[in-house]
Amino acid sequence: MSLAIAYSRGRSGINAPLVTVEVHISNGLPALNLVGLPETAVKESKDRVRGAIINSQFEFPMQRITINLAPADVPKEGGRFDLPIALGILAASGQIPKNELAKYECIGELSLGGELRKVKGVLPVALQARDAQRALFLPQDNATEAALVQNSQLFPAQHLLEICAHLNDQQHLNRHNHQATLAPESQFAPDLADVQGQFHVKRAFEIAATGLHNLLLLGPPGTGKSMLASRFPSILPPLTEAQALESAAIISISDSPFIAENWLKPPYRAPHHTASAPALVGGGSNPKPGEISLAHNGLLFLDELPEFDRKVLEVLREPLETGHITISRATRQADFPARFQLIAAMNPCPCGYLGDPSGRCHCTAEQVSRYRGKISGPLLDRIDMHLEVPRVSHEVLRKGSPEGQESSATIRQRVIHARNIAMVRSGKANSHLSATDIKQICSLSEQGHQLLEQAMNRFGLSHRAYHRILKLARTIADLAGADNIEIPHLSEAIGYRKLDRGK
Repeated sequence: MSLAIAYSRGRSGINAPLVTVEVHISNGLPALNLVGLPETAVKESKDRVRGAIINSQFEFPMQRITINLAPADVPKEGGRFDLPIALGILAASGQIPKNELAKYECIGELSLGGELRKVKGVLPVALQARDAQRALFLPQDNATEAALVQNSQLFPAQHLLEICAHLNDQQHLNRHNHQATLAPESQFAPDLADVQGQFHVKRAFEIAATGLHNLLLLGPPGTGKSMLASRFPSILPPLTEAQALESAAIISISDSPFIAENWLKPPYRAPHHTASAPALVGGGSNPKPGEISLAHNGLLFLDELPEFDRKVLEVLREPLETGHITISRATRQADFPARFQLIAAMNPCPCGYLGDPSGRCHCTAEQVSRYRGKISGPLLDRIDMHLEVPRVSHEVLRKGSPEGQESSATIRQRVIHARNIAMVRSGKANSHLSATDIKQICSLSEQGHQLLEQAMNRFGLSHRAYHRILKLARTIADLAGADNIEIPHLSEAIGYRKLDRGK
């Protein structure tokens, strides 16, 4: 009788809980039993493992083999446990040393020929293997992703034989070193300088990027709303390494492709308006992250906002406030971070031409009200800035205005400078200030209080809108280099409540 233990990692949201693979070989009729709540893909691993071991010129034990995936009450899924199961069988049968396995964690799917295949969710595994002070065996195709984790001990391999040779001290695998570089300036393309005119929109973008404020663009078709939104990421500062690891971990467990060169770039997600609520917030029997989590630490752009199903839009309300989403199912629960910046775009009326100089809009007041009513008041209340995007004149399009077209890099430098002011002062962007922070940081003069009170009474603003105006005014003051919020800063912040003024 022989017992061997190998270590691997499962999946639970963006976490990777430790899974201990226990392999016991005893006398009896040849059989392989797999226990520990394995799902179908895990149950099928016994056939893949048998083929991989035999085709790698090892001996598959013709005895009774019992494999336990502990803890037994946590569901196991995917082909990630193929490698630890194979190594456990080889160790229990004496073909590789048992004691060496204790120093490593391993993850990877095996082909019938013994080749290692790429698996999802390697980044959380690398993070937690490092914290457990164990080295990690993984497929070569996952090495670039896992190498984003500093101080990790990674040994990527292409075949089961390479790992066995390493454990048998015959031919050592090369350790894969940490690498995390930001792509060149071209990564931030397309550039905001491509947009002709719309200077007030670019000013609003600068404010929104500085304080991470939510923004709604309102204007007729063809005025550049989508074009502007697609260039918004180009003025956002690069992510810190901690933020980048959070965002990369979410991408790692999703179906989205992972591009290592873009890992310090804020995510940009633009789902179609036919997206369902689970697609937006996440879901499934085994919960996966949705668009709002994939946009964590980045930007979520919702074009044609009223065309989204109202119930779908309502699920955004809690994540916009809390910065995370909890998905509960009968058998499991998953919590995903979702601190994203929302940029939305919509037409002013059903035909899209309300207020257009051409005069081709014939929508009635009731039709306009019904159209805008697709967006609930509570959701609109959570959007800091409502901005009109008017049609640009033909003369501006023909001649352009090169003397006033700042590049995204120029604007981004101002955004970084003003954002640093907020980070030094409170350790967070202005949109994330708590009620206590607002009292300390966003104080107003008596004249400022009077102005804000007038706006509250005239437009019927909520307490949430009151706080959001103060946070927006604080951002404007930071961009101006002012220590205190002054009347011009407060007036500009109130001026961005366009849809409140239209009540």
